[in-house]
Amino acid sequence: MARFLNLRIERPVAGGAMLAHYGGRVVLVEGAIPGERVDARVDRERRDVLFATVINVVEPDADRRAVESDPACGGQAYLHIEYDRQRQLKSQVIADTLRRMTKLDAVVAVPVMPSKEHGYRMRSRLHAGSSGLGFLRGGTHTLCNVARTGQLLPEANRVVSQVGRRLSRSKYRSVTHVDLAESLNAEMRVMNFHLAAPSASKLVAEWTRGCALTGVTCSKPGSAEIKVISGTPTISDPVESLLHGDASHHGSIARHARSFFQGNRYVLSELVTSVCRRVTTDPVLDLYAGVGLFSVALASLGIENITAVERDASARRDLVTNASGTHIAVIGTSVEQFLSRSSNVISGTVIVDPPRAGLGRNVLDLLVQRRVSSLVYVSCDVATFARDLQRLGEAGYTVEDIEAFDMFPNSAHIEVIASLRR
Repeated sequence: MARFLNLRIERPVAGGAMLAHYGGRVVLVEGAIPGERVDARVDRERRDVLFATVINVVEPDADRRAVESDPACGGQAYLHIEYDRQRQLKSQVIADTLRRMTKLDAVVAVPVMPSKEHGYRMRSRLHAGSSGLGFLRGGTHTLCNVARTGQLLPEANRVVSQVGRRLSRSKYRSVTHVDLAESLNAEMRVMNFHLAAPSASKLVAEWTRGCALTGVTCSKPGSAEIKVISGTPTISDPVESLLHGDASHHGSIARHARSFFQGNRYVLSELVTSVCRRVTTDPVLDLYAGVGLFSVALASLGIENITAVERDASARRDLVTNASGTHIAVIGTSVEQFLSRSSNVISGTVIVDPPRAGLGRNVLDLLVQRRVSSLVYVSCDVATFARDLQRLGEAGYTVEDIEAFDMFPNSAHIEVIASLRR
């Protein structure tokens, strides 16, 4: 039998839920706003924590807005909240998490750089099913409609719909997922099909014929090889578009759809500019360098001594291309292996942009052992970011400042940058 609670919502927490208490137990509530009184259904429980979903708002907040699409589609946990309030809540999450997990003397509010809410996403992972291509509804294997989230531009939605209809009538089970990537101005658009059955590559051309795609590729299971089906396999953006449109900067950032790249076209230049501004000394060591987003931007600014480390085969292939003609040295190995090769002091500035799990304990220990003096930390997860800042603080590093960027509006995700000095 379902269990229902009447709750007063207290504050936001990392991950998108809101905090409440009931009978001395913590309740994490989806679909609420701090200050509201709601009726919520308990979905599950774990030890002393209840997980619940709002079913009725008894006392609504003034910033609650109507929701026409499914908040669980595309991870839109804040969709029901007016946008400016979303940013305020994310700022509060950053401060609360840092205050709880670190020993920073004074944690002040960190403003969150705004983004347009719609059409911001230039990189998406789509899943195939009998209904076509779509996102997976949170916590399920059920496809949901990409277009209704508003995250993609209209032309991208039309491509997803057209390809999805064709695929659903064919051997869609031969496709594990599809990566869609666009350039900043959306003039280039590439799809890469991850195939469960290599023989299905013959069908990819049929699924994508006549669509507004500048390139189509496919990948075989368990292989780093990318097969070109049609068009140009990569998209690219001039460096000048990543540094506030300053035409004095040369070079470009090209990447395959399969390679990781920051997803928000409206905030990307602010992020890159912020990282570059924090690099005050060289040489520069760019760890988890990806396709070279920060390295190439820094090279265009005149930094000559740059080493970029990237393990992923697809991203590294793009990094090598983007670094051509610059003074960037590309190292194709894991960050841990690279740092383990020497015990020498690392001078200059180190940039780290790790995956959601943050810096592994070994990597963090190696950075400390190498006596890195200046560190720029880019993170997509506030909790692991705070954890690593605490560990670095214990090792003698001081946080000089923190900035935040709303890379995924309507979601609970936050991109943060910190400068640390030994």
